[in-house]
Amino acid sequence: MPTPGLPERDLTDLEIQLAANSMRRNIITMLEKSKSGHPGGSLSSTDMVATLFFSGAMKYNHNNSEDHTQDRFFLSKGHAAPVIYAAYYLLGWLHDDDMMTLRQLGSRLQGHPDSHACPGFEVCSGSLGQGLSVASGCALGLQLASLESGERAPKVFVLLGDGELQEGSNWESIMFAAHHKLDNLIALIDFNNLQIDGHVTEVCSLGDLGEKFRAFGWNVIRVNGHDVLEVRKALLAARDGREAGNTAPTAIICTTVKGKGVSFMEDKVNWHGNAPSEAQAEQAREELDAARELLLIQAEDTKEDADV
Repeated sequence: MPTPGLPERDLTDLEIQLAANSMRRNIITMLEKSKSGHPGGSLSSTDMVATLFFSGAMKYNHNNSEDHTQDRFFLSKGHAAPVIYAAYYLLGWLHDDDMMTLRQLGSRLQGHPDSHACPGFEVCSGSLGQGLSVASGCALGLQLASLESGERAPKVFVLLGDGELQEGSNWESIMFAAHHKLDNLIALIDFNNLQIDGHVTEVCSLGDLGEKFRAFGWNVIRVNGHDVLEVRKALLAARDGREAGNTAPTAIICTTVKGKGVSFMEDKVNWHGNAPSEAQAEQAREELDAARELLLIQAEDTKEDADV
């Protein structure tokens, strides 16, 4: 399993892209080994997750996965657990032996995250439509605790799929969060327009999602979910909301491509929940290795320009 050897600091945009590349490769290998899982939504959210975890936008103890005293992260789209496992592997929270046991009986890496087995997870998740409710309650609890301590409330980040926003419980949470002015709540929406039955716009369209969030009292930022710089800027803007006079929660709507990074998986509904064969996994790794080589060339060119 490849690891870029993460330095003990916030990564540059190019380093985050390299981390995301390694994460995609590890996702493919995990799923190949398990012969089941969800590649499409894991790959579409990889750049968002890599930026969240490695840019410094989310504050947490990199050396202790059991430290829950700083910012919190909730994975609402629990079937995309492989992307979080890939991030935890780069942090050193998971090891080679763990990564080859995805979805096996007794493994720490279940198909949907088990917070009792795997370090780093706040809750078990995967029943779609519940993650934002839990995250909203956590954000309110942290705000109430901050009133007593006098310290700034930690941030709460939650990753949602676009298809799961068809669940009504989300909209109760969205209303709740705005009512309580949960400015420490930041929702990242993986807007890849594919769910298990087809394109979201055809199954049950969300309409203008940004306008819906605004109508419920949220701040809204739209970005290309595969542009690390855009995602980083959006996360930092959401962090600094109160300084800018905002007291509303923030939704960062990230336009993405399901299966991003693997040509034969991109925007294909049949890769929502199917694992690659050995031959398909090898092709995917070859494509990702070629993409990595281009990133390394770019890194070398950047270094040479800096040295001039």
